[in-house]
Amino acid sequence: MVIAAAAGLRSEVVASLLTASPGAEIYELDGHTGLRISDTDRGLDVVMNWGVFDFDTPNFVWRYVKGHTDYMCVATDTRHFMKLYLAGGRTITEQRLSLSPAQGEALYEMAFTNLLPQNRVYRYSYIYDNCATRPLEMIERAVGRQLIASEESGMTFRDEMTVNHRLHPWYQFGIDLALGSELDRPVTARQLAFSPLQLCRMLSADSIVGATEVHQPQTALAHRPTPWPLRPLAVTLAVMLLTAVATARDMRRRNVSRWVDSVEFTFFGIAGCVIAFLVFVSSHSATSPNWLLVWLNPLCLLAAILPWIKSAKKWLNCYHFANFAVLIVWLLLWPLTNQHMNDAFWPLIVSDLMRSGVNIYICRKN
Repeated sequence: MVIAAAAGLRSEVVASLLTASPGAEIYELDGHTGLRISDTDRGLDVVMNWGVFDFDTPNFVWRYVKGHTDYMCVATDTRHFMKLYLAGGRTITEQRLSLSPAQGEALYEMAFTNLLPQNRVYRYSYIYDNCATRPLEMIERAVGRQLIASEESGMTFRDEMTVNHRLHPWYQFGIDLALGSELDRPVTARQLAFSPLQLCRMLSADSIVGATEVHQPQTALAHRPTPWPLRPLAVTLAVMLLTAVATARDMRRRNVSRWVDSVEFTFFGIAGCVIAFLVFVSSHSATSPNWLLVWLNPLCLLAAILPWIKSAKKWLNCYHFANFAVLIVWLLLWPLTNQHMNDAFWPLIVSDLMRSGVNIYICRKN
């Protein structure tokens, strides 16, 4: 079908890869990729966009948290696409592709076949199948070669995310909490193309890009860094300091402050429930294995509830002995997991150890 279409071409199909810079919303921090296809004889100038999802999909929220989010490809008028992103203060880098007439027509055929109702919906994956990987694969099929080499990059998925989210440390804190060691294995340069910004940079080194044009907004979006006192590490260090003060007070009084344990272990337990759900129920990419589950798990809620039950003192003491011992062994073995530890986690781990430690100390003294 492509050969026949190419033989009767009326004009050359012009294609460009569009990369929008990061936006203000959380889901816009990695940028966005679109594939522009234009043909003057057909009266066509659209952007193929693989980053659209439908909030009205039945059970959308439940499907989202389980990792069953379906995205779709839509064609948007180029002027509307440009206006929308530029109005949001986002720069658009347009890389025009040097395609032969046959390659341009092949890309056109594939793109519009992808728009058919039976083809337009796909199961989204943050790192394996998204708005950047889809157009890249389509362009590669059209030109008949791989555009980005499958050679070692010296980076991991998490490295690339950390660079993109450097001004939004709380977002990266959440990613480091929810996503496990799959993000920390070495990846190829080709795999790093899951990031629209990285795809734009790497593609510029290939001869497929004939010209590059940068479309600037009237007012560029200002990405202001989070002040240090409000960053995760500063907050968790403050938590550790307050925990140390409460723990020292408990040791002097030989009496455990139940409210301190309830607050801290409720937080740990809730975080543990989320991680357990992502590991055992969700099919999101890279949520399992997540070795943080040894530290943050639903059992932490026992240390928040049992202090208020007089008859459960024995079980509470058993929990703290086990928790302290398991955390020590887990920390010693952590380097073997090859999973990255966010710097802000360490003060919380120390706080956990202090609270179990003081419970053990007071139990033995009393």
